Amino acid sequence: MTNVMIVEDQAMPRQLFELFIRQSENYELLYSIESAGMAEIYCMRRPPDLILMDVCTAMGESGLEAAERIKKKYPAIKIIIVTSMPECSYMDRARAAGVESFWYKEISREPILELMDRTMAGESVYPDAPPEVRIGAASSREFTDRELEVLRELTSGDPDTEIAARLNMSVWTVRTHIRHLLEKTGFDSRTRLAVEARESGLVIRGY
Repeated sequence: MTNVMIVEDQAMPRQLFELFIRQSENYELLYSIESAGMAEIYCMRRPPDLILMDVCTAMGESGLEAAERIKKKYPAIKIIIVTSMPECSYMDRARAAGVESFWYKEISREPILELMDRTMAGESVYPDAPPEVRIGAASSREFTDRELEVLRELTSGDPDTEIAARLNMSVWTVRTHIRHLLEKTGFDSRTRLAVEARESGLVIRGY
């Protein structure tokens, strides 16, 4: 039997994952917790074989950061990141952390148990691309990587000077990217651009 830990703060998906595991002949539920900040502690107690890890968890804890810490200490533990957020950086960060597989809750065609089977069999399974999101008149796939970096920082509400310093850009370059984003989306203000980007889940700071 493969022992599984679920790290998910939303009741509905957590209960569904628990149900799938309990009905499976191949998996046994070892832990089901709400905060990624506790995941490493549970691994110290009794390491699971597989973790289903949400990105945005209780108490503001990042599942991606927890996954990176766990993979460094317990490389044999396999991890699947599960998320409903289309944030464009999540897959790259998961790969960099050594996470085996990645699954979008709402749009993945493959059932989670099949992905778990493939992951435990030694596969690394990732979607081809994040989900497409529309922001005003534009598709998220029309934005460059640099534009997305600026857009993510724009949601902070900080001045352009601070955004420029964090991204190691000139203020002029930051403002040029913002202008291009406004042109692509058709929005008439950077405030509306930032609000729409944040609410869509395309860019999320802090996780």
